Amino acid sequence: MFHRRRGPAHWADARLVRYADDFVVTARSVEGRLTGWMEETLEGWLALTLNRETTQVIDLRQSGSSLDFPGYTFRFDRDRYGHDQRYLNMVPSKRALARARWVLREMTDKRMCFKPVPALITEINVYLRSWSVYFNHGYPRAAFRGINAFTRQRLYRHLRRRSQRPWRPPNGTTVYAQLARMGLLSL
Repeated sequence: MFHRRRGPAHWADARLVRYADDFVVTARSVEGRLTGWMEETLEGWLALTLNRETTQVIDLRQSGSSLDFPGYTFRFDRDRYGHDQRYLNMVPSKRALARARWVLREMTDKRMCFKPVPALITEINVYLRSWSVYFNHGYPRAAFRGINAFTRQRLYRHLRRRSQRPWRPPNGTTVYAQLARMGLLSL
């Protein structure tokens, strides 16, 4: 219905982006006709109920506005070189970062002291690699840096509490370098 001749794809030049049971409609201007058509089609023709708390109309051109959609936050940011331009920035959302920190916290919890260190680092690397593949679009550098620092900090704490003699890197070696030698992946 959306892409048919009488649908918003033609008369509003709108785009529909779907992910599982969520969707986003993008258009240059949101008028009453577009929102009315969406509500009428979803509730009338498809007999679905819209969740009014999560349904919203966002104008990304306004400063401070952003859209969270499958793990990403979309927003317009100022040009990094000081030009009078803005670009659409796509970064991992705060919720996705909190979820990643929670998973890493569970992997390095004190209940996991029974795992051999190489096996633990392998599990962490598998998670970090899959997480980075999904979030490698847009500009994830700051998020990757934060996840790297959090992972190193959690792994360092985990290694120190594993035995009665706290773990230390060899003399003349930093924790960062020793964790890299042990095989920890850096995003």
